[in-house]
Amino acid sequence: MISNKLTVMNDEFDSLEQKIEQVLAMCGQLRSENHVLRDRMVGLEQQNQSLVSRVEAARTRLEALMEKLPE
Repeated sequence: MISNKLTVMNDEFDSLEQKIEQVLAMCGQLRSENHVLRDRMVGLEQQNQSLVSRVEAARTRLEALMEKLPE
């Protein structure tokens, strides 16, 4: 009887250990994915800022050209 209870308890501990290992593995994967996404976000933010600057420069040049046009 005690042997059966110990076996059941050991099985439950083994199951819990496997679940904890799965959670830890998933945590590591998510951490890695998060790092990749953060790096990608930084690159996209830099690209966006570059495009904003280019649009602003184009707007300035266009406004200057429009001022030179006769009315």
